[in-house]
Amino acid sequence: MEMQIIEKYIDELLEKSTLDAPAWNIEAKRGNGKSLWNYVDGCMIMAILQIYEITKNKKYLDFADAYIDHRVNEDGTIEGFKLEAFNIDSVNAGKTLFALYDLTGKEKYRKAIDLIYQQILLQPRTKDGNFWHKLIYPQQVWLDGLYMGQPFYMEYETRFNDKKNYADIYSQFANVVRFMRDEKTGLYYHAYDSSKTMFWCDKETGLSKHFWLRALGWYSMALLDTYCIADPSVMSEEHENLKKTFIELMDAMLKYQDESGMWYQVVDLGEREPNYLETSGSAIMAYCLLKGVRFGVLPESYREYAVKAFNGICNRYLTTKEGEMSLGGICLVGGLGGPAKRDGTFEYYMSEPVVEDDAKGVGPFLLAYTELRRL
Repeated sequence: MEMQIIEKYIDELLEKSTLDAPAWNIEAKRGNGKSLWNYVDGCMIMAILQIYEITKNKKYLDFADAYIDHRVNEDGTIEGFKLEAFNIDSVNAGKTLFALYDLTGKEKYRKAIDLIYQQILLQPRTKDGNFWHKLIYPQQVWLDGLYMGQPFYMEYETRFNDKKNYADIYSQFANVVRFMRDEKTGLYYHAYDSSKTMFWCDKETGLSKHFWLRALGWYSMALLDTYCIADPSVMSEEHENLKKTFIELMDAMLKYQDESGMWYQVVDLGEREPNYLETSGSAIMAYCLLKGVRFGVLPESYREYAVKAFNGICNRYLTTKEGEMSLGGICLVGGLGGPAKRDGTFEYYMSEPVVEDDAKGVGPFLLAYTELRRL
């Protein structure tokens, strides 16, 4: 895939977006149209900042800065951020603030970082010490949440808190390995209910039923990004354990890579209809493999699996319609419980909408692109 084609796609998305209504937030489009503080935009703005880092084209920094500035007030309060909801997803967009604070020096970004860190300090926990996914999902740990919260937590500790809570971060990852990893496949179940009472969980293990691709992707990113942010001289054994866990997960995932280069929505059931090759999780895997190689976590030979994944996505789902580019094959949402009674069955994961140009797919796709550009 030629690099200028990807950048054309990025530019088209930015041109179609306003500060209140980004082209990539399909959930907001289907709601009231206005996008407030959320993890989806956070993922996309992080990707745009990475594109700025490799291209040094100021239009990308200007867009990212304007987008976040629009939501952060001078006192550091954030439009749409509700600490009392204890939604770990809300922490994710906070990652953009570290980079923007360094690049712009705006003090309000530093204040907003402190505000989000207050949620980290107050977030309810399971009896084993892991953050609840949300206040409305008590006692539940979702793989997604590790990505949403832990890299921000690690960066704050490393930069601003003398690394005092490293043990807490490493312990939360260790609990996920302990409770959520399947010994047979090396994969991880989407979620764990520590109370073992939710209708979607196994009443003996507390685990949900399946291995959902994007959740495994978010968790892979959480492991790698947290590892790369951490000071390796502090709790070095635990730091190495994080690396080991990441490598083992990559090896487990590669066993399920399709000949197209992509992965299936329910990872281990590729032969079961109507399972499909899904963009967001496949893009995350490409990013993790490429970044893992760049940081020396993975051997050089793993790069070919990532390139195959990225090209597979482009060949299958990156299309041009009426002169405009679009990225398809993106599962819009995936979760457990809630008013929709999401039960975590195979049929449930097949029932969620598949959309185009949503940032849950576009953001990871562009992050993988930035890793390819670094080559």
